[in-house]
Amino acid sequence: MIKKLTKEAIVLLKQLIETQSFSSEEDKTALLIAGWFTTHQIPFKRTKNNIWATNKHFDKKKPTLLLNSHHDTVKPNNGYTKDPLKAIVEDGKLYGLGSNDAGGCLVSLIATFTYFYKKKIDNYNIVIVASAEEESSGPDGLNSMLSIIPNVDVAIVGEPTLMNLAIAEKGLVVFDAKVKGTASHAAHPNSDNAIYNSISVLKWFQDYKFEKKSPVLGDVKMTVTQINAGKQHNAVPSEVDLVIDVRVNDKYSNKEIADILSKKSPCSSIKARSLRLNSSSIPIHHDLVKAGIELGRDTYGSPTLSDQSVLSCPSLKLGPGDSTRSHTADEFIHLSEIEEGIDIYIKLLKKVL
Repeated sequence: MIKKLTKEAIVLLKQLIETQSFSSEEDKTALLIAGWFTTHQIPFKRTKNNIWATNKHFDKKKPTLLLNSHHDTVKPNNGYTKDPLKAIVEDGKLYGLGSNDAGGCLVSLIATFTYFYKKKIDNYNIVIVASAEEESSGPDGLNSMLSIIPNVDVAIVGEPTLMNLAIAEKGLVVFDAKVKGTASHAAHPNSDNAIYNSISVLKWFQDYKFEKKSPVLGDVKMTVTQINAGKQHNAVPSEVDLVIDVRVNDKYSNKEIADILSKKSPCSSIKARSLRLNSSSIPIHHDLVKAGIELGRDTYGSPTLSDQSVLSCPSLKLGPGDSTRSHTADEFIHLSEIEEGIDIYIKLLKKVL
C-alpha cells in the first residue's frame, strides 16, 4: 500500500507543479487535491482554497493531531533555465516551481493521512489541511481554518527539513520606522539633515543585541532591509523611512520585541506591521520528538517562517526536501526524498498514534 501511495503522490506532485498556484490563486490546485480525496473515497471539505479532512474514526474525546502543508507558491524568479510550470524528471530529481517548497511535503502528508484514514488509532484524531496563502501570510490560509477545523492539540507542519526535526522556529515582526530632521534647500547649511541623522540610527540597529539567547534558535536577529528618503537632488528631506526585519527566538513574544524597540530605538517613530507571526516550538520530550529521535532524525531550530507561526499549540516542522532550495531557480526535489518522507512520516506516526 505504501509503494502505491508513494507512486500516486509523485503523480499528484507533478500535476501540482504544472498547475499555477501563486498565493491567493490556488483554486485549480485545490481541485487537484480534492480529486485525490475523491479518488480515495475520503470525505473532505473545501473552505475557499483550503482542503481539509479528518480520519474516519474521529473521536471528540481524543486530542487532535494536525497534518498541514501548503499548495501555493511564490512567483518564479528570472534565473530559471527550465520551465517552472513543467514537471521535469532528470537524474532522479523532479524539477518545477513548488516541488521542494512545499509540494513534496504536501503530497507526502496527504499520502500519510490516506494510509491512516481508515485505521483505528488509540491516542489521537488526525486532521489534514492542505492550505493556501502560506507564502504571502494571507488572510485565507491556515490561520483562517483554525476556527473551522477541530481544535488542534499538536501539529506537524510540512516544510523541507531533510526529514530532520525542526523543534523550534523563529517568529517575524516587520517594523516601519522614521528618522526625522529639518527640510531645507541643499545649498544652505543644515545641521539637522534627516539622512545624516539616520547614520547613527542605522549603527544602533546594527549593534543592538537582545539579551535572551535561545539554546535552540540562538539570538534574535534584527536587520534593516529597506531605506527611503528624498525626492529631488536639491532638497534635503524632512524624514527617512526605514524597514526593519526582526526574527524572534522563543525567549520573546513579538509584543515584547515591539515594546523593547519602542522604548530603546533612537527612531523618531517605530511601529510593528503585525504581531501575529510568533515563534513556535515543541518540547524536546514530546512523544512526536522522541519518536523522531528514535528513528535517527536530528533536532534543530529553524530560522525560516512557516504556517507554524499561526498555531498556538506545540508544533513540529518536518518534511522532505531542503530549505536551501526553496525560492531558488530550477527548484527541485529528489524523488527518493519523497519516498523517504512518506516512509518516515508513517513510521513516526505509528509510534505515537
